[in-house]
Amino acid sequence: MEYMIDLNEFADGALAWRVNEELQRIFENIADPNTDPKKNRTLTITIKIHGDEKRDVLQSNIQAKSKLVPAKDVETKLIMGADKQGNIFGQELRSGAKGQLFMDHDGDVSNDVGEKVLSFRNQKAGGEKND
Repeated sequence: MEYMIDLNEFADGALAWRVNEELQRIFENIADPNTDPKKNRTLTITIKIHGDEKRDVLQSNIQAKSKLVPAKDVETKLIMGADKQGNIFGQELRSGAKGQLFMDHDGDVSNDVGEKVLSFRNQKAGGEKND
């Protein structure tokens, strides 16, 4: 079968170039650890063609686009309370449970919203504070 149009050469290779460009975006999206690799991505190629009044010369427009998978949702917990004036506030819960202390990334003890309660770096051996 003889082809009317060689898709590799169509529009001076622009169709093939755009398809490869969108495929690259899809591959990068699948490789992203923040996305679900099992969900389908879609590559859509649209070629619009219309003629002139004489119907002997046609104009075409080519579009290639991909539909990617968004990054996975990131969840966190918030705690909320009120100050002495009754103003409502919220903060991110860092410890895992309301009212629980935890060791932070610096090795210090922090409260449930990440405020340092005890810093081991500011103390000398024997319990003396290092000023």
